Formats: sequence, C-alpha cells, structure tokens
Amino acid sequence: MFVKRFFEPSLAQASYLIGCQSAGEAIVIDANRDVEPYIQVAAQEGLRITHVTETHIHADFVSGSRELAHRTGASLCLSDEGDQDWKYQFTHDRKLKHGDRITIGNIRVDVLHTPGHTPEHLTFLITDGAGADKPIAAITGDFVFVGDVGRPDLLEKAANIKGTMEAGARTLYRSLQTFAKQEDWLQIWPGHGAGSACGKGISAIPSSTLGYEKRFNWAFNQKSEAHFVNEVLAGQPEPPTYFAKMKRVNKEGPVLLGEFDMPPRLDPSKLADLLKRKALVIDSRPITDYASGHVAGTINIPFDSSFVNWAGWLVQTDEFYVIVDAATANARLGELARALALIGIDRVSGYFDASEIKGSATVPQVTPSQLQTKLSNVTVVDVRSANEWSDGHLPGATHIPLGYLIDRLDEIPAGKPVVVQCRSGGRSSIAASILERAGFRDVTNLAGGLNAWTASGLTIQSQRAESARQGPEEAA
Repeated sequence: MFVKRFFEPSLAQASYLIGCQSAGEAIVIDANRDVEPYIQVAAQEGLRITHVTETHIHADFVSGSRELAHRTGASLCLSDEGDQDWKYQFTHDRKLKHGDRITIGNIRVDVLHTPGHTPEHLTFLITDGAGADKPIAAITGDFVFVGDVGRPDLLEKAANIKGTMEAGARTLYRSLQTFAKQEDWLQIWPGHGAGSACGKGISAIPSSTLGYEKRFNWAFNQKSEAHFVNEVLAGQPEPPTYFAKMKRVNKEGPVLLGEFDMPPRLDPSKLADLLKRKALVIDSRPITDYASGHVAGTINIPFDSSFVNWAGWLVQTDEFYVIVDAATANARLGELARALALIGIDRVSGYFDASEIKGSATVPQVTPSQLQTKLSNVTVVDVRSANEWSDGHLPGATHIPLGYLIDRLDEIPAGKPVVVQCRSGGRSSIAASILERAGFRDVTNLAGGLNAWTASGLTIQSQRAESARQGPEEAA
C-alpha cells in the first residue's frame, strides 16, 4: 500500500492518495482544486487514479474531486447520506452509504457515516488487504482532528440554516461515541491541521491514533452529551463569509477549471482610473512595505500564509486587481492566482508590477505610551476575533473583527481620529487600508498591537475575568 499525504498550508488542509502498488490503482480523498500534484505523484509511482471521493461537502475551499475525476476518468464516489437539502446536486458515478466498500486492488475502503460536522459526513476506514484483515487507519475529514473535532455550527453560522447548530452538536456526540468503539490502534488521518477555521483547537501534529485521542482529546472525555454540546459550541472562531459560497459551490458542482490562468499585466497609468471608480485593488506586498509607501485607495492583503483567509473575507466583487512585488512578480503571481482559485475566486482582472507604482500614502504608527495619553480623544477599533476580545482589550475600544469591518463601517464615528489595533499589528494594518479606502482620513495603527500595549504595563479590560468576578447572574 502506498500512502501520500498532501498538505495545503494556505488552507491548513490535508488530502490523501492511497494506492495499491500491485494493481497499479489509486484513490484520492478530499482533493483540493489544484489537482496537478495528485496526478503527478500517481504517475511517478506508476499508479492510475481510478476512484475519487471526499468526506463531505466542504465549506472552506472548492473541492477538486469533480476536477480530478474529469481529468483522470476516475469514478467519482460521493456521500448519499444526510438530509435531502444537503446532498450533492451534480452527476457522479456512485452514491455512498454507510457500510459500502470501495476496492482498490488489495486495499479496502469501508464507508462509515459520521454526521455532526455536516449531515452527510463520511469517514473512510483503510485496510491493506495484502497483509491485514483489520483497518490500519481512518480518514476522518472534519469529524475527528488531532486534539479536536469538527465544529457543528457551520451550517447555521456560515450557511444560515437556522436551528442546526445544537442538533449537529448532539449528532456529533453520538457519532463520536460509536466511533470510539473502533480499535485503539486505528490511525487518525484528519482533513485539517492547525490554522483551519473548521475547529477551534486543532493540533499541528499531522496524525494520531484513536487510542491517543480517546485519552487526550477533550471531545472524547466529556461527562455527558449536554457537557459536550456546551463545550463544542463555545469559543468557535468566526467562520469566514466565503464559507457560505463554498458550501453552495461544492453542493451544486464546482466549475471545471483546467489549468490556472495568469492575469494580464496592466500599464501603471490605468491604476488611477480604476481607483477613481472605486475598483478593488489589492496591494499584496508585506505590511511594512505598504505602510511606508502605497497608493491611496488600495487595500493591503499581504501574500503570506493568511492571504487566502483574508481574501476570502474581503474580496466581495468579481472585478479586482492586484499589485505584486517586482522581485517576485513572475514567480509568485501564479501562486497568488492558484491560491485564490482554491476558494473559488477564479479570475484576477489584472495585475500591476509594484516597481512601476509610486505611492506616497503611509500608515501612521502610534506607540502604546503615545496612545495612552490620548485614549479619550480617539476611537480605538479592535479588529481581533471575539475570543481574543473576551480575553482582554483596551479600555473603551470598539470591537469589529477584521472580516466584518467592510460591512460595519457605520459603527465608527465620523470626524474623529481612529486608531486600529490587533494582537501584533498585522491585521490592524489591513484594517487601516480598508478605512483609508472608505474615506476615513485620520487613521493610525497601534504599533505592536495589544502585545506591545501589555508589554508596556498598560491596563486592559477582560470580559471573561469580569464575568468570573461577578458570577453568572450579575454577568448576565
């Protein structure tokens, strides 16, 4: 048996190619949209991809299952479990039910229905029939992670399907109780690692065993179903707004993409006209470069490990342009277009070479001690997550998470200086660019964010600490 784990850092997403070397056949599970790596590895190993499947209808990226099946001629096998409203709506070769089996040469792939994260979710038990009659591993998708489990609230929070959150949590609890009866040696090969918004405490360790998770994963060690429901729903990160689109796209059938197209290079003289008509132009250079000099009206989303996440939140139009660093324009532009296509943004309207763009606008910085002396005269906007805010925030700050900022600009008073702030200064720099583009003229970034504020010994307010001191009745 040949096993290859693929990991996409921009999504913290794992997928798997499993092949029977004697039969020369392979299956791919949970492919993302860039299918070329699967095809290349299969060819290098002398394998033909004969089956493609996935654990569930994904919310955080565009599935590559349909693309890969189309490119290779493989049989596309998808879940037929769960509610009718959340079944796949496009043509595929086989509808999978609990207890079904896919055979790849000597390898058996047995299907378990493990709902909770989503109603149709499947787990695949992998048995190397050439040397064993029991499964060696379970590909668990977004059911069981290392150290965590898949969140059951996305249908309600991201797809706006009301009343599904608590029911999903209870279903997830029962799925875990059933799954725990498998052998402790069973390896766990999950669909995500640390950094994914599909869980709240996913480990960076790529795999585990069921026995280890039963002992150390919080989800297997709750006193009751009620305790589990409360714990699994508490403290989940805000789901990016693009998750709702991903659910719909993956249910209805992703558009077949082929190869990733490179956007056209544009003459720098066109930039002023684009900005004049409020076209979205993303400056993808590092935060420090943007802060020291940029063209007013652009927004800064640095092309780093968080690019896909913030692009998914903030790109809300089909027409947008990017500015890329001259030193990496040719090499990284393809990577940028690929990264966007992973979340269904299939076309960049055009790009500018940063070396040809001269911008004089800056993002002013303020130190904690400077801000402390004028807190009463400015509006501090904290753009961190709700969990971070609850742990502690600046006195009198206004809380608007970065992903929601564009839609909540009216909550920021006009005509008053604004200081934006996050944990260390990165997200708040992006926020400063959004406010500048929206017409706010006096915007400053807190250098070093809350980390620098607390390191300076300055006071913070903690919602959780205050609630604990008051007790549940007073805090309510």
